[in-house]
Amino acid sequence: MSDISVHTTASTPTGKPIVVFDLDGTLVDTAPDLLDSLNHCLIAGGLTPADPAALRKFVGSGAKVMIERAYQAQNKHLSDEQMQKLFKLFMEHYNGNMPGSSAFYPGVLACLDALKQAGYILAVCTNKFEVSAKKLLEGLGEAQRFAVICGQDTFPYRKPDPRHLTDTIKLAGGNPLQAVMVGDSRADIDAAKAAGIPVIAVDFGYTDLHVSHFEPSRIISHFNALTTDMVAELMSAAKQAAE
Repeated sequence: MSDISVHTTASTPTGKPIVVFDLDGTLVDTAPDLLDSLNHCLIAGGLTPADPAALRKFVGSGAKVMIERAYQAQNKHLSDEQMQKLFKLFMEHYNGNMPGSSAFYPGVLACLDALKQAGYILAVCTNKFEVSAKKLLEGLGEAQRFAVICGQDTFPYRKPDPRHLTDTIKLAGGNPLQAVMVGDSRADIDAAKAAGIPVIAVDFGYTDLHVSHFEPSRIISHFNALTTDMVAELMSAAKQAAE
């Protein structure tokens, strides 16, 4: 976090209340398809398929990290040229088979319905490429729920840089002083903290350490626990702290 500057929200107080979600490991369990694409690459590279249990915790770190971990696990050297070829193959396979077996976590759609009915804007801020994020949500039939779907290439920066989150909020027409982030990783939590925005962490996502290590505002184990009262309480506390 030492290279990430803190961006306060005090200069942009306009807009509507908003809840911003991470995607992989937060709204949608994408691990089965990401691991399928990884194994497609490994087989093409002459390696044996990866152990899903060993690599699942690295799913949220991006395709290149998964490929690197898989090669390390089999004590195989991976050159930069090989990485570029495998990454391209991975993305072609993944995007070509979307949404595959990916599915929303239990309670997600009911939670989104409740937040929408309560007047909150909904948005996605993910380190997935924007085209992939949009294609996934479109394939699942739910892209229209979100005012914006911003990926790692939407802006010149990405989480944990707080500007990825604050610019997503601005693009969606939201108010950074009435915002909550929901995510599953350190990148989500660090981005929200640096932006001065409360963050709810799910404890069933993709991270090598339990989210409690990163001290989010709240931790939930099911989307049934993410209530409009919780969101309103966090927004009220953040607003009071900013005044």
